[in-house]
Amino acid sequence: MRLKHVELLVIGGSAGSIRAVRNIFQYLEILPVPVLMTLHRPAQDSESNLRQVLQTVCKMPIIEPQTTTLPQPGHVYLAPPNRHLTVEPNRMLGLSDSPLVHYSRPAIDVLFVSAADVYGGNILGILLTGANQDGAMGMKLLKDAGGTTAVQDPAECMIDTMPRAAMALTTIDRILTTRQMAEWLNNAFV
Repeated sequence: MRLKHVELLVIGGSAGSIRAVRNIFQYLEILPVPVLMTLHRPAQDSESNLRQVLQTVCKMPIIEPQTTTLPQPGHVYLAPPNRHLTVEPNRMLGLSDSPLVHYSRPAIDVLFVSAADVYGGNILGILLTGANQDGAMGMKLLKDAGGTTAVQDPAECMIDTMPRAAMALTTIDRILTTRQMAEWLNNAFV
């Protein structure tokens, strides 16, 4: 499946997702689209700790935006601790202190829903391992808008609740291990 129409990649995950993202990033080349990522993390998490852990294996620069930012291709934008990451109608990234969603801030659904509203069918959503249903509704709305969906293979997940919740709500285009996901993404944009 080629992704030439995709203008934005969004990734979400919770329990076990740091390992999953590291597994993807260690094989992932620089992508021709911006990557927005929300991983559940404690509110008091150090701003740069998670970013630094992921940057050691990622070829693309990883940025934790602190203000409104225009996302650039070949860059990863990581939701900062205790802030929702959103896509605004003008395609700028926004940050919000709005209430917790699925007991989380940042929440995956907040990112996925706002991105689907702006990018419609030109978006790819990936949902990784996690212990609640955050991201499932976002994946459904993303798919309903014409976007492409992929989840981590539940058999590989530390906790498979998130991918299974998405699979129960909508059609998932790809169910892949993290290594397969990286290989797919590396070849899907050429």
